[in-house]
Amino acid sequence: MNLKCIGNLLILSVILLIAIACSSGNRQSEQVQKKAINTILDDWHLAASEANFERYFMHFTGDSAVFMGTDATERWTVAEFKPWAKPYFDDGQAWGFTPVERHVYLSDNEQTAWFDESLDTPNLGPARGSGVLVKQEESWKIAHYNLSIPIPNAIVDTVVKQIDRALDDSTLKTN
Repeated sequence: MNLKCIGNLLILSVILLIAIACSSGNRQSEQVQKKAINTILDDWHLAASEANFERYFMHFTGDSAVFMGTDATERWTVAEFKPWAKPYFDDGQAWGFTPVERHVYLSDNEQTAWFDESLDTPNLGPARGSGVLVKQEESWKIAHYNLSIPIPNAIVDTVVKQIDRALDDSTLKTN
């Protein structure tokens, strides 16, 4: 083998090692970010169960973040959600959602994340949350959260009829 071939092989080997190191570094960075996001979301749920109003709401991006509840009328900015939620926090326990399973995904630049989670709840039964987080400085904040109650397909027709009846009942209308 001549020196030119050896030199080319050496350059190719260095490039390959750099590519492997960068790929490994990206995976490690993604794992670190996902762990941080899971920690934030777990603390957010814990703050609600401990009725810690300030800690719960500090996990949002600000007053324009959105929280969507299970009722069709429950779409609030955080500024609107705080006064609605405050009495529940003042009672000593807002709500207790325990994550059972969670999937977190990151944008390529690791500045935006989205997730879905299965929740165990004492009042709603099995529930599902999904949302978007954005990185603000070095911390992840919730920009949008959607809470829902998954309805098994086997009973969806019955539930749809119940929803229709409820919407037709003028005593249940909120506006």
